[in-house]
Amino acid sequence: METDTKQTISLMTSSPEQTQAVGRLLGAHARTGDVFLLSGDLGAGKTCLTQGILWGLGGDEYARSPTFVLICEYAARLTLYHMDLYRLDSIEEVIDLGLDDYFLGDGVCVVEWAEKGSDAFIGECLTVRIESTGDQTRTLTFSADTNRYHTIMNDLEKQFGGASSLEATTPGNDAPDNGGTEGEA
Repeated sequence: METDTKQTISLMTSSPEQTQAVGRLLGAHARTGDVFLLSGDLGAGKTCLTQGILWGLGGDEYARSPTFVLICEYAARLTLYHMDLYRLDSIEEVIDLGLDDYFLGDGVCVVEWAEKGSDAFIGECLTVRIESTGDQTRTLTFSADTNRYHTIMNDLEKQFGGASSLEATTPGNDAPDNGGTEGEA
């Protein structure tokens, strides 16, 4: 694993569609074995970002929070494994899920409530902290310490560097509606 220095960037979005647009770019750049670790309060926008990742991978389904089933699988250019650790209470429960098989597999992993299992994650990953800063506004803070994810972060910064450039580069409304994620930017 090639390690570089830790890089962090922050982006602001002002609507669920903008958060999904950021996710679309992540999905478009995703490769086999990519792991996106999402954290943030309830309703911050983790599932909304995941929806964009799925659409960026070419999927046409609605990503729903897998809170009760823990892991959902979506077919796209690469299989998306959408995991939710919200209901887990200990690191032992996270380890017992056998997530390594997914992380080392042939798809892309998105983990919501990743902070609950941070000691269980192996390999390279891109962490995303989502904070609600208003009714529809969110701050997304991305961090990684490998060149693989630095490249993605640089592309995010180029396309979505500030609120004004984000608004100008939001894709058209050719995607399905946000599938029940209203109010979650």
